[in-house]
Parts: sequence; C-alpha cells; structure tokens
Amino acid sequence: MAATDQIAELTEELRQFQEEKEKIRSIVGQIGGKSSPKRDKVITTVFIILLLLLFAADVSRHILGISVPLPPLFSIEVGVLLVSIKIIWMIHNQTRVEHFQFWILNSIEFRIDQMSNRLRNIENQFREKQHGEQSSSQQLSGPGDGEPQASER
Repeated sequence: MAATDQIAELTEELRQFQEEKEKIRSIVGQIGGKSSPKRDKVITTVFIILLLLLFAADVSRHILGISVPLPPLFSIEVGVLLVSIKIIWMIHNQTRVEHFQFWILNSIEFRIDQMSNRLRNIENQFREKQHGEQSSSQQLSGPGDGEPQASER
C-alpha cells in the first residue's frame, strides 16, 4: 500500500512539474522568446535611420543652404521624440524581463520552501520511528538484561 501511495505522489509531482514547465514556456513566449533580439535590432535600426535622416536634412539646410520643406526646429523636436520613445520602449522591455525574473525566483523560492517542509516532515517521521524502535527495544530487554538493579549493586 505504501508503494502505491509513493507512486501516486510521484505522479502528482511529475504532473505539477509539467504544468510549471508549460507556464514558463508560455511566459517566455509572451516576453518575446527567441525572436526578440531580431525585432530589437530592426527597431533600433529604424530609429537610427530616422535620426540620421533628420540630422542630414538639418545639416543640408544649415551648412549647404539647401531648402528643406521642414520647419527649422522640426528635426530637433522629432529627434527628441524618437529618442524618448526608444528610451520608453527600452524601459518597458527591461520591466518585462525583471518581472519574468521575479516570477522565476519566486517560483524557485516556493519550491525550496515546499522541499524544506517536506524534508522537515521526513526528519520528524524518522526521529519518531527511531524513538519508537528504541523504546520498544528497551521494553523487550527487560530489567535483568541491561544495567544492574538497585538491589544488585
């Protein structure tokens, strides 16, 4: 009967492990997973190209005297806007990563607490069993088998 209980307990632990693994996979997929670096490079490249085009238009207006159909401060305003958007986007991505790391560490801590409690229970059961065996062996030995009685000293 104890073997069936252990098998059921191990089966339940395996099921919980698989559920946690699927949760981790879905969360990794939500924060971008493997495709995230490619997307980051594309977005960064687009931002750099836009900033360089604005810079080139502003330089051509002021140094080369070429007429650009944009207001003089437009390139600075758009440049600041693009840099601000990029910074906000980077902060957002970092927040998502930190949230994921917190979730993983929290899960690890929870599992460690479970294992610690389980180990404590096993130790207590072992001590109880060991104490029970010692008391039963003392009862079996009887008064004449061990130490001498007070009247024999």
